[in-house]
Amino acid sequence: MLSSIAGRLTLMFAVTTGVVSAAAGLALFLFQTFELRRHQASELNARFEIVQSMVRYNGSPEKWRGLKDKLASFSPPNGRLFYRVEGPDPRFTFGGSLPSNARTRAEPDGFGRASFGGRTFMTLTREIPAFGARPTVRLMIGADTAPVNHTSLILGAAVLILSVLTVAVVSLLGLWIVRRGLAPLQRLSQHAGTLNPDDPTLRLPDDALPGELGGLVTAFNGALDRLQQAYARLSSFNADVAHELRTPLSNLIGQTQVALSRARRTDELEEVLQSNLEELERLRSIINVMLFLARADQGAVAANLVPMSLAGLTRKSAEFLDVLFDEAGVALVVEGEVLVEVEPSLFGRAITNLLDNAIRHGTRPGRVTVQIQDHGPEIHVAVRNRGAPIPEDHLRRLFDRFYRPDPARENSGDSHGLGLAVVKAVALMHGGRVFAYCADGEVVIGFALRRRDARPLLREEIHPRAAAE
Repeated sequence: MLSSIAGRLTLMFAVTTGVVSAAAGLALFLFQTFELRRHQASELNARFEIVQSMVRYNGSPEKWRGLKDKLASFSPPNGRLFYRVEGPDPRFTFGGSLPSNARTRAEPDGFGRASFGGRTFMTLTREIPAFGARPTVRLMIGADTAPVNHTSLILGAAVLILSVLTVAVVSLLGLWIVRRGLAPLQRLSQHAGTLNPDDPTLRLPDDALPGELGGLVTAFNGALDRLQQAYARLSSFNADVAHELRTPLSNLIGQTQVALSRARRTDELEEVLQSNLEELERLRSIINVMLFLARADQGAVAANLVPMSLAGLTRKSAEFLDVLFDEAGVALVVEGEVLVEVEPSLFGRAITNLLDNAIRHGTRPGRVTVQIQDHGPEIHVAVRNRGAPIPEDHLRRLFDRFYRPDPARENSGDSHGLGLAVVKAVALMHGGRVFAYCADGEVVIGFALRRRDARPLLREEIHPRAAAE
């Protein structure tokens, strides 16, 4: 039972009620006991006043005998109340002295305790001055405390029983209240058990819920939405991977089957092997990129950071694309210069993919501009080129894997749709981000690097070609 919320809350209700009931019962018991004893003291004091007035003005032995008869009549036969008058003259005494084994204890205002014969008495003792033939005497009245103690005991037992009953009743009511209060949570648990991975659109109901559960259900449903989107992306990704791998594999199988269908000359076999090698290279490229993206997804970060000139690194990377620039009739312009810590191989890979994308999909002939700008906490590297505007819906997905805004576009078949995904991975590995937008008839795609130790280059540090530009 203690493993459930209802059990724990019920136990807390029981413990709290027990503590409060015990404290209240103890306070009530002490208060009533004090009041009973105060009432007994007040009654004893009233009796004392009556008897004292009778003794004070009684100064003859004849009248004292009558007083003794009255005091004897005031003393009940059960011995729970006694009167004693002690003095030096035996003619003016009553009741004799206390037993020699009596234990007494004096308290303020003449009150005290006396224990003898198995009983404890509350006593009130005061001296009465001499009057007539009577010398100064000491008057003592004692009342048995057993009735008060008995009443206190009964009260204590009643308080204890009432406290136990209160704890039991509150525990049962608390259990019922807790179960009623947790009923929506129980229904949510039962509904959650019906969620089926085969139907990712199922959600927890969020109507008629307490405020404390509304936020939880909203957050949980939001997590399910994100899981559904991730599942959809994963499914689409798997389909894209299968499609991208199927084409070169089909080419390999088809060309090999044709080559084996009959005897071939050596030069024909070499041609088939060359074609197969190209397809194998494409397969290897896709696999290598997928392994790189998987490593980035697992949280890999750029490790081999060195201060580099981004403009110089851009030009060096662009040298591998000189043939493509020449064939497309596209000129490269690099604007801006910043020295920043990057991993050269990763930066080169990202800028090469951006330039390759700009050459493939930009206006020919034309110009590709690489802008390197210092924006304080970030360093922006943007590749601009003239081209057809890209709709906003496509811009948001440009960096998705295997995504092509228009598969029918010219030269789109030469790419497997992972270039911009690699750019995004490189940016994330440097703690940055990617961006894409269209402005003034140009398509701008780039990435931002989180600033580490960036500073503008001095004039003498700028590459001569950059200075010329």
